[in-house]
Amino acid sequence: MPFREVNSKMVEATLSPGQKMFSQRGAMLAYRGDVTFTPNTAGGRGGVMSMIGRRVADEAAPLMTVEGNGTVMFGHGGHHIQVVNLTGETLYVEADRLLAFDGTLQQGTMFMGSQGGVMGMVRGQVTGQGLFTTTLKGHGAVAVMAHGGVIELPITPGRPVHVDPQAYVAHHGDVRNKLSTALGWRDMVGRGSGEAFQLELSGSGAVYVQASEEKL
Repeated sequence: MPFREVNSKMVEATLSPGQKMFSQRGAMLAYRGDVTFTPNTAGGRGGVMSMIGRRVADEAAPLMTVEGNGTVMFGHGGHHIQVVNLTGETLYVEADRLLAFDGTLQQGTMFMGSQGGVMGMVRGQVTGQGLFTTTLKGHGAVAVMAHGGVIELPITPGRPVHVDPQAYVAHHGDVRNKLSTALGWRDMVGRGSGEAFQLELSGSGAVYVQASEEKL
């Protein structure tokens, strides 16, 4: 189900009987029609709680199941919202950045250490992001949250993209990530990392970058 962007901080989804979607709890702003909201602690393809297991930080992004016949408006904390439409690929995104997404999408969890080895684990320690990242795969729409708006940067073979880890929001495609220290350990990299680290993404796909180093 596509999202209609009401403005930069609000989206609207249209539900039909038999359809299901998930959203962050507390993200519903208003709705019309016969719509139900159910706290979700175990459901969803792949298991929602396993999907969002951020074991190192012991955090979880509570979700609710949204079903019925009507329209629902979503927003949260005044954050900017970026809608990502998936056509079979996989989106990698931190769980707490998820606002709402299609219930048809296959949900999973990826251990960041599997991309970049030890450096993937270091990324979790340095940036405050969990060692586990949420994956959503299939055909459908995902609304993610960010500070200050989002830009989509293409990643092409031979042309990696370097991102301040604090500005990273999500990525999709056949992409590998690792921490790089190209400017040296004592240099300030980016606007908010505070350490000499850049997140290097290479391969083929795209990365979404927010216009701020603030965490949600």
